[in-house]
Amino acid sequence: MANRDEIAALRDAACIVGIGETDYALDYERHRGGAVSHDSYGYAATAFARALADSGVNKGEIDAVVTAGPISDERICEVLGVNPAWTASADAGRAVIQAATWIASGLANTVALIYGNNQRSGGTQYGGPRATGGDGRLSYVYYAPWGMTSQGALYAMMFRRHMGLYGTTQEELGHIAVAERRWAESNPNAVMRKPMDIDAYLAARYVCEPLRLFDYCLVNDGGVCLIMTRPDRAADLAQPPVYVSGFASAELDVDATQLRPRMVDFYRPAHDRVRAQVYEMSGVAQGDIDALQVYDSFTCHVLFALEGFGFCSEGEGGAFVATGALGPGGALPVNTSGGMLSESYMQGWNHQAEIARQLRGQAGARQLDGCSAIQYISDASGKCASIIYRND
Repeated sequence: MANRDEIAALRDAACIVGIGETDYALDYERHRGGAVSHDSYGYAATAFARALADSGVNKGEIDAVVTAGPISDERICEVLGVNPAWTASADAGRAVIQAATWIASGLANTVALIYGNNQRSGGTQYGGPRATGGDGRLSYVYYAPWGMTSQGALYAMMFRRHMGLYGTTQEELGHIAVAERRWAESNPNAVMRKPMDIDAYLAARYVCEPLRLFDYCLVNDGGVCLIMTRPDRAADLAQPPVYVSGFASAELDVDATQLRPRMVDFYRPAHDRVRAQVYEMSGVAQGDIDALQVYDSFTCHVLFALEGFGFCSEGEGGAFVATGALGPGGALPVNTSGGMLSESYMQGWNHQAEIARQLRGQAGARQLDGCSAIQYISDASGKCASIIYRND
């Protein structure tokens, strides 16, 4: 168990001061026309250059790097021309947590968090006989002899059980996809901006029943970079700081190859452990959260997170999202850039960039009024993490 007194000292000890993203929509269209902008390292390098320019940080100040996607830390540092003291690889949420702990401990002053992925142009498979994770790193692939080779199949089973237990309907689930598309309409960098209503959602084909086409995230190329540093250093930089106020993580690994933690409990034991720490550490009450950014490789991730973190009661997620609460003008804005369903599948990294934009007041037409605290939640693959960010 985490030491409450020790982790309290980590509150607001690190902040995001720079964000960089590639041109998701433009690169998607170029690829449809047969052109490829970059490989994974090229996308990462582009995002890194933009994050440096956004922050005003000099490249020589980078003393630690966290990477993600198919890029290696050694090669990207060579490409970028940096010699850090520390490197690591992590998913989006844990990358931020790693950087924050390095900074808070004094091991690093300025950290670059870099993601690049040419998954679309490179032909990455997330299902079928060549599915990513087929080497046994992902628990569901143990069921490949029976045809279960995709994350979509796993989440279809999870949502089917939710339907059976609570009476949740496919139409209710569809309101998550519709809400995120409405946010994407106001985002010029979103891949999917065409308006979509619930009828269009229901008319789409099944991919793995009961999940339809629009329950699945995009597969597109791109890169994201975040620059994090100490709050006292941020005062001399170009952008207002976005503070990492609280974070927590929990895993459900026992019986994972039997899929029991997901199929039986919808990640809730991990949600409970993370929820108990993240609000206390941040000093931000759940009722003071202005928006959520939720890892949404599938729509039902959002449903499970809303219930698991108590934004609605257990089993009532479907009814809650059907009220329109998640979209523009709703009571609980979720994935305000369009998320991974409509903006870009950057495996949670684009969520961090959107949080920084919103808390800096730079989100344009989709900017939330009076936004001061945003929570990120990820509960993919039996691993739950959450971060609460604040502005001044």
